Amino acid sequence: MLEPSGPLPPEIYWRRRLLAIGVGVVALLLLLWIVSALRGGDEAPSAEAVASSSALASSSASAGSSTSATASEDADSSDDSSSSSASGSASGSASGTTSATGSAAPVAAGQCADKSLAIKASSDEANYQAGQDPAFGVVVTNIGNEPCERDLGAGMQQVLVYSLDGQHRLWSNADCFPNTTPDVRTLKPGEQAAFAVKWSGATSEPGCEAARNPVGAGAYTVVGQLGALRSTPEPFNIS
Repeated sequence: MLEPSGPLPPEIYWRRRLLAIGVGVVALLLLLWIVSALRGGDEAPSAEAVASSSALASSSASAGSSTSATASEDADSSDDSSSSSASGSASGSASGTTSATGSAAPVAAGQCADKSLAIKASSDEANYQAGQDPAFGVVVTNIGNEPCERDLGAGMQQVLVYSLDGQHRLWSNADCFPNTTPDVRTLKPGEQAAFAVKWSGATSEPGCEAARNPVGAGAYTVVGQLGALRSTPEPFNIS
């Protein structure tokens, strides 16, 4: 079977066989080289691949750090956006209902800051008859976590009456009877200080120089103020 047979000389057939064997050997060697190259790539990444992976990892770490810092700033901002909103709401609810406010005396150094206190004004009755003196109450509460002292004297706090829409200031207990006597009190967390005042039902202005006229029947609001801290307006009626 090894002997060539055919019309051509045997040398021709041997040459063809040798050529075919050579081509097969070359193809086999090429295949082995390709397989070896592929295996070598899996086992040991090239320097370029290592550098690329390192750069990618560094880029990802940098992006993660930047994102983390931004989230922190947002939280701080959110924490700052979140703290400014409560204070502004209390201040806005008061100033938004009045066209003019009483003079706000500065808080003495070392005393309770406004943010540590809450003030609430109320009317003893919802409805008063004409000629009846409305009676109001003011309560100051320490809403902070630490005891602190504050001057709660009449010179520092006011009770004011406005029209129902808050556009007209009608009266303040400090207009005609100013009192600068200090009344410094130490308030524990949650402790309250209560005060009461009556209104004759007549208008007044700072300095009490203008004529005082009785207000007519209608709806009004009372507001308590301690320094720059103001309460939510409380409505009442005179009929």
